[in-house]
Amino acid sequence: MAARRVIISGRVQGVGFRDWIAREAGRLGVSGWVRNRRDGALEALVDGDTGAVEELLRRCRRGPLLAEVTEIVEDLAEPWPEPGFHRLPTA
Repeated sequence: MAARRVIISGRVQGVGFRDWIAREAGRLGVSGWVRNRRDGALEALVDGDTGAVEELLRRCRRGPLLAEVTEIVEDLAEPWPEPGFHRLPTA
């Protein structure tokens, strides 16, 4: 299992990115959460099988159709204790 906390920058708000990442995480069996940040970036915690987490992060580099991802910063994180993938309020 692998857990990562990621900050995704670029044109990532107002383009359906949170819904998109939740769908992609569900397809891959990844749990965690995603939220907008006040600085215009997205923040997410993704947790699951190492291969599935890596694939989700690879997909995030492209993002949904209208997104323009310029940077993804990732750090190791503590495992997420809940099943499923959640949208959290803006931080």
